[in-house]
Amino acid sequence: MKFGTFDDTRKEYVINTPKTPYPWINYLGNEQFFGLISNTAGGYTFYRDARMRRLTRYRYNNIPLDTGGRYYYLYDDGDFWTPGWMPVKRDLDFYECRHGLGYTSITGERNGISVNQLAFVPMGHNAEVHRLVVKNTGSAKKTVKLFSFAEFCLWNANDDMTNFQRNLSTGEVEVKDSVIYHKTEYRERRNHYAFYSVNKEIAGFDTDRESFVGMYNGLDAPQAVAAGEATNSVASGWSPIGSHALEITLEPGEEQSFIFVLGYIENPEDEKWESLNVINKKPALAVIEQFATDAQVDAALAVLAAHWDNLLSKYQIQSGDDKLNRMVNIWNPYQCMVTFNMSRSASYFESGIGRGMGFRDSNQDLLGFVHQIPERARERILDIAATQFPDGSAYHQYQPLTKKGNNEVGSGFNDDPLWLISGTAAYIKETGDYSILDEQVPFDSNPNNTATLFEHLKRSFEHVTNNLGPHGLPLIGRADWNDCLNLNCFSTEPGESFQTTENIAGGVAESVFIAGLFVFVGPDYAEICRMRGLDDVAADAVAKIDNMREITLTHGFDGDWFLRAYDHYGDKIGSKENEEGQIFIEPQGMCVMAGIGVENGEAARALTSVQERLDTDYGIVLQQPPYSKYYLNLGEISTYPPGYKENAGIFCHNNPWIMIAETVLGHGDRAFEIYKKIAPAYLEDISEVHRMEPYVYSQMIAGKDAVRHGEAKNSWLTGTAAWNYVAITQSILGIQADFAGLKVDPCIPAEWDGFEITRVFRGDTYVISIQNPSHVSKGVASLTLDGAAVEGNIIAPVGDGAVHQVVVVLG
Repeated sequence: MKFGTFDDTRKEYVINTPKTPYPWINYLGNEQFFGLISNTAGGYTFYRDARMRRLTRYRYNNIPLDTGGRYYYLYDDGDFWTPGWMPVKRDLDFYECRHGLGYTSITGERNGISVNQLAFVPMGHNAEVHRLVVKNTGSAKKTVKLFSFAEFCLWNANDDMTNFQRNLSTGEVEVKDSVIYHKTEYRERRNHYAFYSVNKEIAGFDTDRESFVGMYNGLDAPQAVAAGEATNSVASGWSPIGSHALEITLEPGEEQSFIFVLGYIENPEDEKWESLNVINKKPALAVIEQFATDAQVDAALAVLAAHWDNLLSKYQIQSGDDKLNRMVNIWNPYQCMVTFNMSRSASYFESGIGRGMGFRDSNQDLLGFVHQIPERARERILDIAATQFPDGSAYHQYQPLTKKGNNEVGSGFNDDPLWLISGTAAYIKETGDYSILDEQVPFDSNPNNTATLFEHLKRSFEHVTNNLGPHGLPLIGRADWNDCLNLNCFSTEPGESFQTTENIAGGVAESVFIAGLFVFVGPDYAEICRMRGLDDVAADAVAKIDNMREITLTHGFDGDWFLRAYDHYGDKIGSKENEEGQIFIEPQGMCVMAGIGVENGEAARALTSVQERLDTDYGIVLQQPPYSKYYLNLGEISTYPPGYKENAGIFCHNNPWIMIAETVLGHGDRAFEIYKKIAPAYLEDISEVHRMEPYVYSQMIAGKDAVRHGEAKNSWLTGTAAWNYVAITQSILGIQADFAGLKVDPCIPAEWDGFEITRVFRGDTYVISIQNPSHVSKGVASLTLDGAAVEGNIIAPVGDGAVHQVVVVLG
């Protein structure tokens, strides 16, 4: 069942009912100011950090689920409703939500009045603009009232939800003209405030939640709206809100627009006040003035559209498959950019409080967006590297506001350092900018202890070789890529974190996955060493990589697939010898991606085992059989019910590793078969099963052992976005940035006749026609650049900024 449709021309997903299987959301903002907005106008807004600088409140685990947002109520002669249906839930004569790139448009109509709510964050501004267009679609003159609503968060979202004894006495606002200013704690240590404005004269306002809503009411029936009259309340402690009341008279067919701006201002310490306890409003008024008219809003929307057109133009496909086109050209790169901005911090499954930017996460996300915004990728790499420790280990997460590591989570996730090599190599391949390696970067954010970025990479590489276990495989630490496989934890305390509890002394658990990752990213490190003239260092790295390859085959292969790990006692994990959890997806993908076992058949046997034992109609599950009980030596992975999350769920993040691995072996049909199973555009027709948005990837889909097989969870903020983009664009469609240039190496279904890719690379634009007359899956028979034959399959950068024609014939 479908609940909407793709509008590819406008790059929108059009939802035609508010009753989607789960709230289907969008993200507003591209730089420092962000908002989440659902198809019924739920969500919240923040500046840079969803924990430390949250402007509006949002309550997770609420009933109904999606309660709280930037709402607009229409009062019509005793009848009141909201254009997004929620929270009032009055029946609408018409409803439509259009989620676009950086904006959302919601239209509701009832009793001859149409209201369109358009929301976006303008480029270069720390503010969210909402334009409300109210139209009389009937035949009689109408006088109605419009009420806005936003509930202010007291900045620190964690403190806001817990420290009531203080917070209920600190709320402060100012109201002047048509602007409501939220200034809680501004009198003391804060230099920032929020404002909420409208570009018309108001008939009243409210800033005290209880006065607006009523003590015993909910947002579905605020007493001020039900009465059709604002109370002009001024918050003093308790819960501050912002609500404007506007009286509107419309002739038949007439429409009027109202522009609301919800923004964030920081003032220098010596410019905080106009007078005693009166905030300096000049910066806010300057922002408001830039969105006072429809023409100004339209201009800002045009800038936003041009921004996205530019980003998406870097890689475009023309094929005979509309679903493939919309995923590659629009929605997958769009989600990659959202993960760049958010990492794993703020979604409808991540509260924005517990996690900031991930070391591993952000490095993997780089792989999906580096071609779109290489200059911001460069900055991100340096930020990530600054949270590394001198021994090569790293904080697992850091806060985007401070850019310092999170002590609450700490370090010890032993795959983290290698991802810095992967992210940096991807940036250099894309840009050819080796100067980044000479940047001085702190250790542990300490400006008194710095080294070049190259030295950081060197210590990342050596962190693996300096931390090997009894079999010569890398020690797992707290966890490797799978944070829920906790082989040194041994936790028996309810509520104790598996990731942060004190690990068992002298833990010697080893990870075959990290071994595969080491062999996969190691050659990039060796090549970077060679580029710097460090041939001896490169040769030593190659020797260690080759040694790890042999150790992995000797101690990490179980006959038909790669082991997952060895536990603290030296027992195998992910082996035929185990009663449960005999085979895991991660090492099969990563080890084959690294080329381990390709020459002698182990890689092929591993992928065959994946297909036979892990494959389902909705994707590949993480392991089999699932764990039926809690295993003290395995940790969190065995706490989930069978088929969910890491216990045999379909973890969409690692499915593309199998896609890529299949392309290593030349299996184009199998690679694309796996791709289609989890790509959201291909799941649109089963949205009642899948439940999550059909335009973005989810982290997990319930596995075959679950009660609700095929049901997704945790959409938007997942490494699934970047890795699926890498799998389809680089490995299946086969256009890859490399150190020497643009590599063309497709691995496609044999039935395909061909396709065309437009790829911007190092300032040049390459229009690449892939032709498959012999109907093979892999192999470049010939390649021409502007009509001239090119030996091999790497296009060296031309460097003239022009458009170049490339013809590739497979065979």
